Amino acid sequence: MNGKWTALSGAVFAAVLAAAPIAAHAEDWKPQRPIEIIAPAGPGGGWDLLSRTMQKALTEEKLVDRPIIVTNKPGGGGATGWNYLKGKEGQGEFLAATSPLLVQNNVLGKSDLTYKDFTPLAALMAEWEVVAVRADAPWKDGKAFFEALKKDPSSMHIGVGPALGNDDHIQFLTLAKAYGADPKSVKFVVYPATAAEQIPALLGGHIQAITISLGETLEQVKAGKLRLLGISSPERTAELPNVPTWKEQGVDFIFPHWRGVIAAPGLTPAQRKFWDDTIAKMVKSPTWKKALDNLGWESFYQNADEHTAFLAKQQVEMATTLKEVGLVK
Repeated sequence: MNGKWTALSGAVFAAVLAAAPIAAHAEDWKPQRPIEIIAPAGPGGGWDLLSRTMQKALTEEKLVDRPIIVTNKPGGGGATGWNYLKGKEGQGEFLAATSPLLVQNNVLGKSDLTYKDFTPLAALMAEWEVVAVRADAPWKDGKAFFEALKKDPSSMHIGVGPALGNDDHIQFLTLAKAYGADPKSVKFVVYPATAAEQIPALLGGHIQAITISLGETLEQVKAGKLRLLGISSPERTAELPNVPTWKEQGVDFIFPHWRGVIAAPGLTPAQRKFWDDTIAKMVKSPTWKKALDNLGWESFYQNADEHTAFLAKQQVEMATTLKEVGLVK
C-alpha cells in the first residue's frame, strides 16, 4: 500500500510539474489574430491620424507580431465605431481611438455608451484647437472674424465634426461668447467624416470657417491654402510660430484636446496587461516620438488605471462645462 501510494504521489507530482508551464502560460496573453484599430470617423481626421500613428509605431518597433489594420467607421459622432467595438466583447485584438466625445455624447444624451462599456487602455496625446479660414479670407485675426460673426451671424457657416458637443464645438462657442457674439446664433454645419469633409467644404467656399484640431490642418496650412486665426495653446507653437494664441488676442482661453485608445469590453486581466505594457513601450519609442513632433501633438500619456480614473472625473467635469456653454440644461 505504501509503495503504491508513493508511486501514485510521484505520478501526481510529475503531472503537476508538467502542467505548471501551461498554467503560467495561461496567465500571459498576446494577439492571436490580426489586430484591428477602429477610427470612428473618416480618413484624415484626428481619430484616423491617431489610429494610423499607432499602427506605424507598433509595427515598426516590432511591439506586436500580428498585422494591424485600421478600419474607418464614421457616424453618430463616434458611436458607430464604438458600437462595433462593443460587439467584440472579450476579443483583445480589437481597439478603437477615442476622445472626450465618448464622454460628451453621453452627457448630452446623444448616446447611451460610456467609458464603462469598454476597457480603457490609455490617453496618448493632446493637441491644440484652432479656428481656420481660407488663406484668401478677409479676416486676418480672431478679433476681426468674431466681429464679423457678431454683426451678421446668418452669413457665417462654421464647419464642425464629427458631431455637435465635442471639443471643437465647445471651443468655438466659448470664443464666440468671449468676443461678445451670441453662441446660439452661430450656424454650424456638421461633417461626420471630420477633416475629410470639413477642409474641402471650406476650400470650396461652402462654409466660412472650421473649428478643428491643429494636426488636421497642418498640411493645408503649410501648402498656403488655410489661415489659422488663433490657437488654444498657452504660447505660440514651434510648428507654426506665426499663429497667435487666443490669449494674445484678448481671450483667456487655454484648451487642450486629448485622444486615447480603448479596447473591447470584457477583456481578461492578461489581455488588459498586454496592451497596458505594450502601449507603455510604444509611447517611449522613437517612432512614436517622431510622429508627435511631425503632427504638432504633445504627449499626454496615462496608463490603463490612470486613464480609467481620468474618464470618471471627465464625466463629472464635462457635465459642468456643457451646462456653462448652454448645451445641457
